[in-house]
Amino acid sequence: MPNRAVYASAVVDFDVLVLGGAGVDTIVRVPELALPDSDNLPVPPIRDYVAHSGNGVALGFHALGLRTRFADVLGDDEQGALIRARHAVLGLDGVFIPAPNGTPRSVNLVDAAGRRFSFFDGRHPDGYVFPEDFYLPLVERAAHVHVATQRTPAVWAAARELGISTSTDVHAWDGEAGWAWPMAGEADLVFLSSAAVPDRIDDVMRRILTEGRASVVVATEGEAGCRVLAEWSGPAPLRFPVAALERPAVDSNGAGDAFSTAFMSRWLHGRPLPECALAGAVSGAFACGAEGTHQELIAEADLAAAMARAAPSWGPRLSD
Repeated sequence: MPNRAVYASAVVDFDVLVLGGAGVDTIVRVPELALPDSDNLPVPPIRDYVAHSGNGVALGFHALGLRTRFADVLGDDEQGALIRARHAVLGLDGVFIPAPNGTPRSVNLVDAAGRRFSFFDGRHPDGYVFPEDFYLPLVERAAHVHVATQRTPAVWAAARELGISTSTDVHAWDGEAGWAWPMAGEADLVFLSSAAVPDRIDDVMRRILTEGRASVVVATEGEAGCRVLAEWSGPAPLRFPVAALERPAVDSNGAGDAFSTAFMSRWLHGRPLPECALAGAVSGAFACGAEGTHQELIAEADLAAAMARAAPSWGPRLSD
């Protein structure tokens, strides 16, 4: 596991602390991501799933065998109870305090090919931040911190002082909106999606690398794979393909979180970037084969075996 750069004698209770990012997805399966001409559409059973990015990363790390602690604010509501119960069943170490406006939610439409569109209800009021006395003592006990919320602003300086590596995922950031830069500009490893800026994704990645603190920036591109830009990888991002599906794709909810978690599981051990990207691609493909969000989480032995099967027909290419 990663070692602290300073305070090497400090006690480390867990390999990864994940801050924020739990909620509930209500998933509606539809024929296509378009409204019909009529005013109603019969659909398969509508289900709720414990979900959202921080939750997916924490559950993914836990499934891969890393000592993981998850910290968030949850409402005293049905959605908060679902999250606590799911974590208890899986044995994930969770620490929670009350949320002022309840638990975040999403309603996600999923089409026949597994593609999705999400309506996100973040719930937390503008300007709300987690109390520092809640999360900073947890940072001190971690080897790595993954930040899935903009509501823990003091985490970055605290982690740097302790020599703790950090990561974040700013999702479909357009490279301009102010909410993301306090995260993208501070983390050592940054994930994002090219969805909002498909024609400018390389520019956004370079901005994060040159103006921020990151040494590695990863952009996922769905069926096109991913791009990885690092301080030592040259001016153009390396491009990596998706991994071949070993079962039919039915739902892309949670695939990005599965990708980033597996990528980080190798990055934290200092493995080469192509190996990190292969781990992410395999894990993302695995997640697409299960209905719902974060319902099937790949274990380390299964990930390693799937990577070995995928490796002979998989490899990087230089950016176009």
